[in-house]
Amino acid sequence: MIDLRSLKSEFVPGSGPNRVYSEIRYQDNRETRIDLTNGSLETNFQESVRGVSARSFTGGYWGFSAYSNPSKDAVIAALREATRNAKFLAGRSEKSDVGIAYPGVIQFEKSYASTKTAMSPAIWIELLKALDNYIVKKYPDLRGRRLSLWSLEMQKQLATSDGSEVHTTVPRAFFQISMTKESKAGPVAFSDTRGGLGDLQDFFLDTPQNFEPWIDEIYDMVSRKADGVKPASGVFDVVLAPDLAALLMHEAVGHGVEADLVQAGSVLWDRLNQMVASPLVTYVDIAHTYDGTPAPRPVHVDDEGVEATDTVIIQKGVLKSFLNNRETSVHYEQKPTGHARAFQYSDEPLIRMRNTAILPGTTRIEQMIASIEDGYYFMKPGRAQADTTGEFLMQVGTGFEIKGGKIGRVLRDSAITGFALEFMSSISMVGDEFQWDTSGYSCLKKQLMPVGLGSPALKCKVRVSGG
Repeated sequence: MIDLRSLKSEFVPGSGPNRVYSEIRYQDNRETRIDLTNGSLETNFQESVRGVSARSFTGGYWGFSAYSNPSKDAVIAALREATRNAKFLAGRSEKSDVGIAYPGVIQFEKSYASTKTAMSPAIWIELLKALDNYIVKKYPDLRGRRLSLWSLEMQKQLATSDGSEVHTTVPRAFFQISMTKESKAGPVAFSDTRGGLGDLQDFFLDTPQNFEPWIDEIYDMVSRKADGVKPASGVFDVVLAPDLAALLMHEAVGHGVEADLVQAGSVLWDRLNQMVASPLVTYVDIAHTYDGTPAPRPVHVDDEGVEATDTVIIQKGVLKSFLNNRETSVHYEQKPTGHARAFQYSDEPLIRMRNTAILPGTTRIEQMIASIEDGYYFMKPGRAQADTTGEFLMQVGTGFEIKGGKIGRVLRDSAITGFALEFMSSISMVGDEFQWDTSGYSCLKKQLMPVGLGSPALKCKVRVSGG
């Protein structure tokens, strides 16, 4: 660890149009990954990726530099290079200095690191092998199985020329079990994940027998799915389970309000203070705490030294705000609320979501299902993608028919498509039970980034296609 406070004298002074804003960051990402596939140890690694970086802003331009050797000399060198790069660009362009926001000085330290003793990889491998033996003995008809443990602890220290000093440690850990079974239509798979904010020893330090009911549930679902039916194609009334609804909103809507993508031509670029969704929809990017408990990926201060606060994106159907960094907040005349985040020390902070969530409504999921004569109940999202037009495509790993207001047969793999504005406007019921997704989703936008996703169940209309 480097004491960045001792290096604050290296910041370049200045005022007015010659002002140079700078930030220096130390970061250490510590990752563990263990994969057991069909009884064979496929992955077993522990890795620490650490280093230092600096950014400087002047004359409308950013300069950036990073070093993999985290030392005081490296910090000084990175800061000088970043400042020189920014001044070089500013001195050779006629770009006007639109400036950046200066939201104030932050002094903050917070750690979510585990207080329990860390276990060696050998302990985790022993657990996975014991569970794999249980699966093999009880369910010999499976074609394949995979058990995966993964954890990532991100430790960051930041100092800015504003005078802000920040030190945070945020770990996440997950356990996924996947099973594959043969069916008349070919192999089918089902997986489930548990975990969240914390380290492996916070969630999974338990006897193998306590995991057996979970394993049995996964086998039951993959077996039912093997006997499942293909959904019909067309536009249907559907119920989206919370984890699927949360991911769909993230991809189809959340990216569309990130201010850098708004500037690139997002479908929402000219919709501020206009109705873009059903009045039942309130969509918030939560900074760090919801309903008195930490969100899945708490952000108290972002990587530009801006205090993170909740951002209401859509309020009762009306688009209220974009997600900004220091620069775009000036452009859109919106208060910065802490959305600049970097995945590794060598990455520049980008505008990213934190914990996006549709707030709960008043309808029980049983009422949603009962209101549909012919439709589907979709669960367990697969891969999803969307573009700046709001058009989306999402694979659905699990689902059920709804016939006459009742749950019917299990579905094989399917997909849903549509446009963000149409999808949001079609939401006619919002569930009363809110859930955070525990799948460990990491969003890819030039660089990976752990994010949190939350939602109640939703009733809406989407276009459905078979497997």
